[in-house]
Amino acid sequence: MPAIEIVADELGVSFQQNGKDTVLRAALRAGIGFPYECNSGGCGSCKFDLLEGDVEQIWPEAPGLTERDRRKGRLLACQCRARTDLRIKIRPGSEYQSKIQPQRQPACFIGQEAITHDIREFRFAADRPARFQAGQYAILDIPGVSSPRAYSMSNLPNEEGEWHFQVRRVPEGQATSRLFHHLREGDEIEIDGPYGLAALREDNGRDIVCVAGGSGLAPMVSIARGASTKGLLTKRHLHFFYGGRTPRDICGETFLKVLPEYGIKIHYYPVVSLPEQDLGIDWKGETGFVHDVVRKVLGGSMPDFEFYFAGPPPMTRTLQEMLMVGYRVPFEQVHFDRFF
Repeated sequence: MPAIEIVADELGVSFQQNGKDTVLRAALRAGIGFPYECNSGGCGSCKFDLLEGDVEQIWPEAPGLTERDRRKGRLLACQCRARTDLRIKIRPGSEYQSKIQPQRQPACFIGQEAITHDIREFRFAADRPARFQAGQYAILDIPGVSSPRAYSMSNLPNEEGEWHFQVRRVPEGQATSRLFHHLREGDEIEIDGPYGLAALREDNGRDIVCVAGGSGLAPMVSIARGASTKGLLTKRHLHFFYGGRTPRDICGETFLKVLPEYGIKIHYYPVVSLPEQDLGIDWKGETGFVHDVVRKVLGGSMPDFEFYFAGPPPMTRTLQEMLMVGYRVPFEQVHFDRFF
């Protein structure tokens, strides 16, 4: 097993890489505060300098590296496996230390439920309790799929060992084709997690805003469930925005309605961007982009809220810019994980 030494800020720590782990996942399992966001090569947060040793690059063309990074010899920890002992340089941060140590474990497929015409919830059960925080994600190794996929949990941690993932079907997508068309009850996958920094925070005196689009519904449902279970909504309100292209894409309210605070402390705002394309449904709700409805509802009071959001990259980028640049919402009140 290759040993990896991190040299950063005069802090010398070492850990070992096991099995299929990348440098990043090995570091997180060891409790190292290695910077990361997406875990899939898109964001570039886990860049490091290789001082000594040799690595295998899983995806050398990953968009998280710029041409300047490549010229300087920087690498992505989420896309590298050590071939030999390594010495690397990073800038660790305590905020990246996992509160719950990520673990690999087998899990069996136990059922599914249709949410919309192209989103389903897939449920798996492992033989140990499911440990994660509301809003986090896991990485699934699905037989027949060439590379692992990251999906957020929609449920809450539980002793029964259940992990629920809401997945949107991607046309010609290798992973979603396998899940939607070939998965049978009792089939086994591997779950590696939890990961993610956009987990539900403790009560900080602010009302909560959840914004979701597509299968970004899953972590926002988990956040809402977690806020209810933790008793945060005895004092706080939760505003839940969901954006879809057409009326048949709208979902989420079913999961919120069963929470005791729905309609009192939980407020649901569905938004459709292309109502005219779904001629079978006469849409009476909000239209346009979901971030515009967030602005319409919350206006200048946005710095008073705690924000969580998940969805397509254009949506998350627009929301981040609107909140942090347009309304000066402090960085520490904006929570999302990047998926590409």
